Amino acid sequence: MFSDDLRSDQSLAGPIRVILSDVDGVLTDGRVIYDNSGVETKCFHIRDGLGIKLWQRAGYQFGIITSRTSEVVRTRAAELGVRVVRQGVPEKWSAAIEILQSLEATPEEVCYIGDDLPDLAVMRRVALPVAVADASEDVRRAARWTTRLPGGHGAVRELIERLLKAKSQWEDFVNNP
Repeated sequence: MFSDDLRSDQSLAGPIRVILSDVDGVLTDGRVIYDNSGVETKCFHIRDGLGIKLWQRAGYQFGIITSRTSEVVRTRAAELGVRVVRQGVPEKWSAAIEILQSLEATPEEVCYIGDDLPDLAVMRRVALPVAVADASEDVRRAARWTTRLPGGHGAVRELIERLLKAKSQWEDFVNNP
């Protein structure tokens, strides 16, 4: 039994083979915390991490584009096996173009998940722009999909589950974790 929503999801998800993601406000809740020594910490949701690993295990690419630079992001990306990481990026679309060229992908094969104004340049040019639930109003308006969960609370996992379900691949992971 296929609903219109499932057919729509299948149509949008079908060509997607690359997810690009912002960090602060998407993979984290957007807060930046410094300890007394000035060391920055971030809180990542464990289910986002598993989702990213499953996406990659299914044969797809995951990449990070962030305006800020943080050792914590480098460490988390390495832990998840994410090789495409661009930090300290002043203009995200330029970084996205470079990533797509290196992956031999087109904007029609890309999903981008973001939460705030710097993400709009990429969201407006890719096939599947996605906003986290607590994204800015402008970002939510630019999105084709909006997650139910806010950034840093499993929104990336929610996106990956939806994509893999639409591609009829989610049950493979449920049945063979």
